[in-house]
Amino acid sequence: MTPLAQELVRLIRDEGPLSVSRYMALCLGHPRHGYYMKQDPFGAAGDFTTAPEISQVFGELIGLWAATVWRMMGEPAALRLVELGPGRGTLMQDVLRAGKLVPGFRAALSVHLVETSPVLRERQAESLAAAGATAIWHERVQDALDGPAIVIANEFLDALPLDQFVLTPEGWRERLVGLDGEGRLAFGLSGEAESALARAAPQGAVLEQPLAALETVAIVARHVAGEGGAALFVDYGSPRSGFGDTLQAMRRHGFVDPLAEPGDADLTVHVDFARMAQAALAAGAAAHGPATQRDFLLALGLEQRIEALTRRATPEQAAALSAGAARLAETGTTAMGELFKVLALADPRLSLLPGFDLHRLPEQG
Repeated sequence: MTPLAQELVRLIRDEGPLSVSRYMALCLGHPRHGYYMKQDPFGAAGDFTTAPEISQVFGELIGLWAATVWRMMGEPAALRLVELGPGRGTLMQDVLRAGKLVPGFRAALSVHLVETSPVLRERQAESLAAAGATAIWHERVQDALDGPAIVIANEFLDALPLDQFVLTPEGWRERLVGLDGEGRLAFGLSGEAESALARAAPQGAVLEQPLAALETVAIVARHVAGEGGAALFVDYGSPRSGFGDTLQAMRRHGFVDPLAEPGDADLTVHVDFARMAQAALAAGAAAHGPATQRDFLLALGLEQRIEALTRRATPEQAAALSAGAARLAETGTTAMGELFKVLALADPRLSLLPGFDLHRLPEQG
């Protein structure tokens, strides 16, 4: 039993079963035993690999996307470039390098990172120092926003806690984390039905309520609509709302039981992009997409960028570039190019954003 599991067992015995959202929050953010609080989980030596770690081109294209949006905004002299959940800082490092291609863009920027993990803040500082940049860190999304802003969030919404409800003959009952007869963590249901839920569904259906993700999207959408700018959310999930249990745990690049190793395994959920877009619209922003990651990157010039880099690469480097791009754009229901979606939120006064129309990015030499 992990140290966090021992604490959770004591907590449940003292206070009763936990909501799924509280369980997720403790597993990921517990001050001493939380998954993100005590380790760097990224890369081949960690538990999972994200798009920026697979290919530099992912961040470079997003950097050019941000620079193009800045131009569409009228090139404000001061712009906050905000990243939510910046990982090791690899994405921001690539974004800033590509941004140098657009005159004036880097000079206008101040970099702001929303990160709660002290371990990852250290990695991010190292990455930005290598890029000749510094950052200001924030605990909360709203604290990072002030004035015109461009917000980037890659695999951020999937880690925000949500609640789950199961339809029973008595109605929708909340799914909880309690203890089984042997004192181990186990899923169960609340004793009473939720009278406020009236969604029609088959018996046994699971309804997920991603309130933290919806609140985050609304905060960002309200800001860019009022102060100017745009936001880009890249994550895995569905373009349509539906029912189903999407809670999953990953360790050492493989799936494990979400209750088996609390604090030592990553917990994530699939993002409901339809509801995220609705939240953005309700907050006054325009919503672009969602598009598949494949379509978005191809529209931004993935193939052309790989071709340009390959011309200056060794055969081994060229093979790695090609393999990375193929993985980012691979098709199939479980492949990154199709499973991952891209949703942009923007000031309604801006025209269609790059990646969602035929808008040209700056030339990539």
